[in-house]
Amino acid sequence: MQRVEDTIGVPRQLTGSLLDTAVRYAEERNWDVLPGAWLEMSAHGAPRCSCASAACPAPGAHPTRPDWATHAGGSAAAVRRMWDTQPHASVLLPTGRTFDALDVPEGAGFLALARMERMGLPLGPVVSTPARRMAFFVLPGAAAKVPELLRRLGWPLDSLGLVVRGEGDWIAAPPTPMGTGGRVQWARRPTAVNRWLPDAEELLSPLAYACGRDAAGARAR
Repeated sequence: MQRVEDTIGVPRQLTGSLLDTAVRYAEERNWDVLPGAWLEMSAHGAPRCSCASAACPAPGAHPTRPDWATHAGGSAAAVRRMWDTQPHASVLLPTGRTFDALDVPEGAGFLALARMERMGLPLGPVVSTPARRMAFFVLPGAAAKVPELLRRLGWPLDSLGLVVRGEGDWIAAPPTPMGTGGRVQWARRPTAVNRWLPDAEELLSPLAYACGRDAAGARAR
């Protein structure tokens, strides 16, 4: 995995904290950033989510308040103010603003990514999480049109394990720790070259094919 300081724009000396990275996302990618929950150590030495829920579906990587969408910040000063009160917070990126995300199972994601690269398709950043999911960044507006595009391709959305993250949703950003599986990472890092994101329609066919193949394999096992 590339170091965070080598992934965006001009290399800059960082302290390695989540705050430094959140500032970089706001300054150099113009992404809105949100502090989320974080991992703590329990009395038994096991990591647990700061929300204290034993059934937390995304330990250490989810918003901490119902009105989170109104508190995301897109400036370095706003980001620093937010982390002043939550220094251990995870780094969350709201979707539906500068990008949407096509969230797929990890096996399908790596299969589709390899195929897209062979085909020379335009690709934006791609996130890989410890929850064995991958998120492909695409232009905003994907959430409204992907169901109809899949229907035209002959793929039922509810059988693919593909989730479109748009307005009102978020993704966890590297290098956020999540659960007991490690940190969120870049499968395809942000660079100056992929600043311009693809439209969801450009990636949907190989993603749907890979998701369908992955689902069929899971059913056969």
